[in-house]
Amino acid sequence: MQNRPLVAVIACRREVEGHPAHMVTDKYLTALRTYGLDPVVLPVWEDTDPDHARRLLSHFDGLLLTGSHTNVEPARYGAKRAPENTRNDKDRDAAAMAWLPASLERGMPLLCICRGFQELNVAFGGTLYQAVQNQPGKLDHREPEGDAEQQYAPTHELSIEPGGVLAGLYPERGARVNSLHQQGIDRLGDGLSVEGVAPDGLIEAISVRDASAFALGVQWHPEWQPTSHPLYDAIFQGFAAACVNSR
Repeated sequence: MQNRPLVAVIACRREVEGHPAHMVTDKYLTALRTYGLDPVVLPVWEDTDPDHARRLLSHFDGLLLTGSHTNVEPARYGAKRAPENTRNDKDRDAAAMAWLPASLERGMPLLCICRGFQELNVAFGGTLYQAVQNQPGKLDHREPEGDAEQQYAPTHELSIEPGGVLAGLYPERGARVNSLHQQGIDRLGDGLSVEGVAPDGLIEAISVRDASAFALGVQWHPEWQPTSHPLYDAIFQGFAAACVNSR
């Protein structure tokens, strides 16, 4: 197919064989390709600025902020580091915080997953729990032990808020989703709406209230075998359709 929409995919900066590298795990890229989108991995640097972000994203039809084994720097939401929070990626933080407003400014479809979901909340002035499992009344949302099939298997119910973006994509009031995160939303950012919650009340899906295009964030991982899960499929179908319209 010619002229497939181009989706910018944020990279993570990690060390590979002793050298800094920019990388994305394959499952995100494969999911985009499955839904007729062409992913382009974008490197991240700590000196990313708003003007560069606007110029860079002007070449794309959508933006995906992926999950990661790293966490948003706590100082970005006014918190001290918790002992459980041990992995940073300041280059990705800088890129995400520049790209999010730039993408929304130009009405660009946006899908934020796991770390990306948390970045979206922080970009709107929200805060995060750094260790959800230590919060009274909250479940342990970290992945179970085992292989990838076990880790990404649905583990808890999701209650979908009526009348929202997610409800418009998926006709059921709930679904079972996977759970592979230690951090989560504490205070919701201004201008964001709750789209879904876990049984313990933890926010699991959000949208940008006044966005002119698709702008959804989810805490779970819909990129894992999305065609086999009706909710995950609906999310990628909706994002892909928005990217086509963006062109």
